[in-house]
Amino acid sequence: MIAPDSSPRSLEIAPVLQQKLFYRGRKFNFDVSRRQLPNGVVGDWELIQHPGGALVVPITNEGQLVLVRQYRFALAARLLEFPAGTVEVGENPAATIRRELEEEAGYRGHTWQTIGQFPLAPGYSDEIIYAYLATDLEKLPNPPAQDEDEDIEVVLMTFDQFETAIAKGEMVDAKSIASYFWMRHLL
Repeated sequence: MIAPDSSPRSLEIAPVLQQKLFYRGRKFNFDVSRRQLPNGVVGDWELIQHPGGALVVPITNEGQLVLVRQYRFALAARLLEFPAGTVEVGENPAATIRRELEEEAGYRGHTWQTIGQFPLAPGYSDEIIYAYLATDLEKLPNPPAQDEDEDIEVVLMTFDQFETAIAKGEMVDAKSIASYFWMRHLL
């Protein structure tokens, strides 16, 4: 069983003086808070409240990375990324990513290792990404159905091919780049 990194974060809570929820969505909430920062400054700050995400760097028995090329409407483009998904309410990130690897890529990992956790966009969101490494992969003969809104192509790449894609400026999302290079130190 894998668990999220439980290393303590150094928290300095900025007291909320006033808060207004602007939007409650299925994946995140958006609010504006009047806060007093630790340095004494008072101001209004926007925040996207997100339950967190889980990501896996899957490596086949042949040493290839399993990635997905997924359409992302916000950028009107297809991005190369590792399988990932939003942590559902009451769900452990390890359970999230096991499910997502099967749904998005059609693989089941039999050996798991925690890579770590990191904030995705701390300037405006509290989202934390829980990153894992999966090896000893099994290609599923009948993978679960993808979510209705997912437009995904599974892509296998060598480490060199992935690094070349990044170096050439191919559209690769930041959480995948960060997790890949962090994972390299574990091998």
